[in-house]
Amino acid sequence: MAGHTDNSILIDAPLDTVWEITNDLENWPELFSEYAAVEVLEHDGATVTFRLTMHPDENGTVWSWVSRRTPDPKTRTVEAHRLETGPFEFMDIRWEYTVEDDRVRMRWIQDFHMKPQAPVDDAGMTEHLNRNTAVQMKLIKDKVEAAAHGGLR
Repeated sequence: MAGHTDNSILIDAPLDTVWEITNDLENWPELFSEYAAVEVLEHDGATVTFRLTMHPDENGTVWSWVSRRTPDPKTRTVEAHRLETGPFEFMDIRWEYTVEDDRVRMRWIQDFHMKPQAPVDDAGMTEHLNRNTAVQMKLIKDKVEAAAHGGLR
């Protein structure tokens, strides 16, 4: 059994703006409310290996992991996966950007499987990710739209 989420949001901004802001890894702590730090470890062409560190959770635990991410500007997609899997057997994420009526649909598809000793199972993580993704996508939408329409960044 594996977990799967598929979430999207429409952003009222030009495709290039959405692509540039959401793929600026060094700025992710400003874009996402859950990330405290991003450390780029390696560039290999378009592929970036990086460490994400979250803000402490309600128990004071700071989660951190290494991921590899490859954006493809031609197809407006990004493939990513965790190298340090933590509680996951695997975690793969696909980002897709499509234009719909002068807005951009940003879609995140996550496929994963939790380790047996993880604090939640696949169903529990699916519920958590769906809930948290909606919050993060709304924050990103608001920040990208402000940048696109107000010149803020």
